[in-house]
Amino acid sequence: MIIPSRPRVLPVWVASVATAGGVLTAAHYQRLGLTLSHYDARGHLVVARRIIDSITPGWQQIGGVWPPLPHLLNALPVQIDYFYRTGLSAIAISVVAFGVAAGALAWIALRLTDSAVGALIAACVFAFNPNVLYLQSTPMTEPLLLALLLAGLATLMSCCQGPWAAVTATGNLTPGRGWARRALPWLLALACLTRYEAWPATSCALLAAIWVLHRRGLPWALAVRRVGAVAVSPAVAVGAFVVFGRVVTGRWTTLSGFFVPENRALGRPFLAIEEIGWGARALSGPWTLTVAAIGLGGLAVRGLVNRRRADDLIPLSLLAMATLPWLAFAKGHPFRIRYMVPLIPLAAIGVGVAACLSARARLLMALAAILAVGIELRPFDLGAPMVLEAQWDRPNGPYRQRVTDCLRARDPSDKIMASMGSLGHYMQAAAADGLTVRDFLHEGNGDIWLAAVENPRRFAGWLLIEEKAEGGDMLAERAREDPRFLAGYTRVCEGAGLALYKRTAAAARP
Repeated sequence: MIIPSRPRVLPVWVASVATAGGVLTAAHYQRLGLTLSHYDARGHLVVARRIIDSITPGWQQIGGVWPPLPHLLNALPVQIDYFYRTGLSAIAISVVAFGVAAGALAWIALRLTDSAVGALIAACVFAFNPNVLYLQSTPMTEPLLLALLLAGLATLMSCCQGPWAAVTATGNLTPGRGWARRALPWLLALACLTRYEAWPATSCALLAAIWVLHRRGLPWALAVRRVGAVAVSPAVAVGAFVVFGRVVTGRWTTLSGFFVPENRALGRPFLAIEEIGWGARALSGPWTLTVAAIGLGGLAVRGLVNRRRADDLIPLSLLAMATLPWLAFAKGHPFRIRYMVPLIPLAAIGVGVAACLSARARLLMALAAILAVGIELRPFDLGAPMVLEAQWDRPNGPYRQRVTDCLRARDPSDKIMASMGSLGHYMQAAAADGLTVRDFLHEGNGDIWLAAVENPRRFAGWLLIEEKAEGGDMLAERAREDPRFLAGYTRVCEGAGLALYKRTAAAARP
């Protein structure tokens, strides 16, 4: 058994090396032109930019579909055109988050295995995964989610290890570790404001913490009171975001209404589970996942049987992040491999634990883990599922450039009506041709948008409609339902399913 003399040194070292490697990897993908190839990467930049750069700037532009933290962090930097067009400021956030996530993961694995070897294996499984490396090189939000959530779980485990589980002579809980007690609610709340996957994971982790404290001798009431004080912050964050989303979008949830139900798992929850399993194997490799399953199974048994190691169950709460893709696929959401990426840290923990699960077979298990990872994980694999999925929309770029060229002749005072939910990535790409977010009339413009949906001729000189992807956007649906919607407009350009309509002189607004 290898135990570092200073447990904090290894995670800090891992975080530093991972951050440095992340910078080099981001530069690699930038040279390949893949940094902004994913449509959501561009979409996140647009949402951050529109908070200020909009027909109606203000708090409503934060949006109610995506949780707001990534956009708030990037709102000011992307007002600089260079950062907006390149995504550099958002990529910097992703790279730093990647380093923090790797360090937190190493801390968790070190606590679970009491071995630097196990911690390093777990960190390598995560940090060398090409799908993770690609995402940390983009403005996507998964790296920030994993950084906050893994740091939160590590802090929660730290709180459960000693002082939290002790009771004073008067029956009150001891104060606990000051830094952990203060940081924990913030970490979990911020994770919940980053991506939806944090919601079920945080809930399960806090429930597990209650059980852990009870197993260590605390009465149920005291355990609930201690963990409940932490749960207030993420609960308030989730509640505030849900109410905010209702005010901005008019809907309580966003699991439907923005896609065409075409997944074969529609109404078939067990098939949705199979899709999640297939995606997890594709991202990490079948052998790596097999070793991880052995480690996670051993971890669960040890946490249930050994009272002193009850907190080993807390990292298993990461499995709850599969709840989101399961619900989405069962409702017909198109399959996206990206939704299984947050499960990669759980597989990494499983491999690290498997390598150190048995004292007698430790060397054999460690060699098996290293062999599986070495064969299946190629850090710069351009054929990795996430890298391929990110390029689905890339072939459409040259064809849609024709539409952008048509817009060069427009009067700058004429607004372009377009659905940001479908064409946010196009809006960001068009910035290279001088178009800003305020040139577009979109859903974030509230009452103006709603009035324009009824009578676009009063507000928009141009209509930009996605007619094919996901069955067409909401403007395409509106045109199908009401033929009068396009009255007064002439179709002037099209490309890759994107159609541009220009308002005729006779239909010009007063």
